[in-house]
Amino acid sequence: MSSITKNEYFTKEQEQTARFAKALGHPVRIAILELLNSHACCYHGDMAEELPIAKSTLSQHLKELKEAGLILGDITPPTVRYCVNIESWSKAKKLLDIIFDEVAVKKVCKE
Repeated sequence: MSSITKNEYFTKEQEQTARFAKALGHPVRIAILELLNSHACCYHGDMAEELPIAKSTLSQHLKELKEAGLILGDITPPTVRYCVNIESWSKAKKLLDIIFDEVAVKKVCKE
């Protein structure tokens, strides 16, 4: 057995792709991104008024998206402002496209 650690085995791109995928792995987070994307500029206001979710739960989902780098946000009471992080979103799309493209070109094996 090799003594390669996880950090030595996986590439930075694989780690980042997994981080983005994890952040996108909940329907509430997808709804948050769609809500943010529906605004021409950053979202100002209380998202809990627009999404059927408790404020504390919403806060956890926003934190996950922010830690993954997919959104930017400022909370300076009474103002709350969130935006899609266009740079990170483009990177996430590119990394996820690589995986989807690789799978799409593989032949389906039948046993």
